[in-house]
Amino acid sequence: MTVWFEDLSLGDFAEFSKTITEADVLMFAAVSGDNNPVHINQEYAETTPFETRIAHGMLTASLISTVVGTQLPGHGTIYLSQSTRFKAPVRIGDTVTARATVIELNPEKHFVKLATQCSVRGKVVLEGESLVKAPSKN
Repeated sequence: MTVWFEDLSLGDFAEFSKTITEADVLMFAAVSGDNNPVHINQEYAETTPFETRIAHGMLTASLISTVVGTQLPGHGTIYLSQSTRFKAPVRIGDTVTARATVIELNPEKHFVKLATQCSVRGKVVLEGESLVKAPSKN
């Protein structure tokens, strides 16, 4: 799906939801090389303030990329930057909803600024902003 720059409006948004599984965490650890025991070792994780294993923060953040690259603006979008603030942990079994909302449009460069957030059961676990170059009809 592609939403052309010319068809975007302030306030437009899109969402994507995914339940984080054991396999997601293990595959993300394998592909990223991030084997922090808080993600992969239950006994270790029980000694942390989280008291159980948590998903990688960047695994959660990657769901924003899903929204931006497949829905809003979608196919052909070029990611330029992402700011991210982690607010709460995501645990295995949590369903994360990633949302991107258009907050600024730059017609000269076809740049789109998006407010981004991920939530679990209505609680914000990640927030930030993305800057992307949207595909154009011209």
